[in-house]
Amino acid sequence: MDPANDQPAQNTDSRSPAIPEHGSTRVDGPPRLHFEAAIFDMDGVVTNTTAAHSKAWKQIFDEYLKVRAESHEEAFVEFTHARDYLGFVDGRPRFDGVEAFLKSRGIIIPRGSPEDGLGSETVYALGSRKNVVFNQIIEREGVSVFGGTIAMIREMLARDIKVGLATSSYNSSAILKRAGAAKLFETIVDGLDLAVRGLKGKPEPDIFRAAAANLGVSSDQTIVFEDAVSGVKAGMRGGFALTIGIARENNARELRENGADMVVGDLSETTLEQIDQLVQDKRTRAG
Repeated sequence: MDPANDQPAQNTDSRSPAIPEHGSTRVDGPPRLHFEAAIFDMDGVVTNTTAAHSKAWKQIFDEYLKVRAESHEEAFVEFTHARDYLGFVDGRPRFDGVEAFLKSRGIIIPRGSPEDGLGSETVYALGSRKNVVFNQIIEREGVSVFGGTIAMIREMLARDIKVGLATSSYNSSAILKRAGAAKLFETIVDGLDLAVRGLKGKPEPDIFRAAAANLGVSSDQTIVFEDAVSGVKAGMRGGFALTIGIARENNARELRENGADMVVGDLSETTLEQIDQLVQDKRTRAG
């Protein structure tokens, strides 16, 4: 796809090609690429789980907003995917997303703690209730992967590129296991790691830098794949070789304006050779 095109065709192919274990190599093949590693976001990039997250958030927030509207004699304004999920929740660590959305509505509640009961009016309680609903959804509906992403990762592994995953999700282990994709990644840094290590969530670059460090590769030799504006900002701020936006929400312009070096609707629209050329071109421009 032409990186200047702001309206990529949408491709949500969820068929799962055979997934090799990490470490597959090719004896003979194309020359080595001009980067050493790639870090992929999970939801909306590897796994087709964005809709499940959005559905779970809508259920939890609408329930909360209805109760609040009645108790405060206010009008109820529903949580929407386009305005609220994409604008305030998508890509952020779970509890940061709760705070960001509530703040957008002028609502401030205590952050609380992980020990809060699910019925408490705290950020942690709302986030924990969402997690229960999300897991019910994927238990019922399953998890699929994007074929274009899997094919790209397979080729990277065959060409000795190290591959990692960085996601704000606390459910990466369960999701990747359901998708049969866990063995693709040499390292996985997720929401639990952010909490334990005290790292800042997206749009800060901590999670991508941590994954690159785990692979033993510097940021300037690593490319990032993201579908959320917060993740693209993180990639841009982290000094990575390239940040590639995947516009599955007709949001190509927003991704580009927030730091994506290239935007596609699906990774089947580009090739490793095109990506490698962009890496070289960017370094040439930087002088």
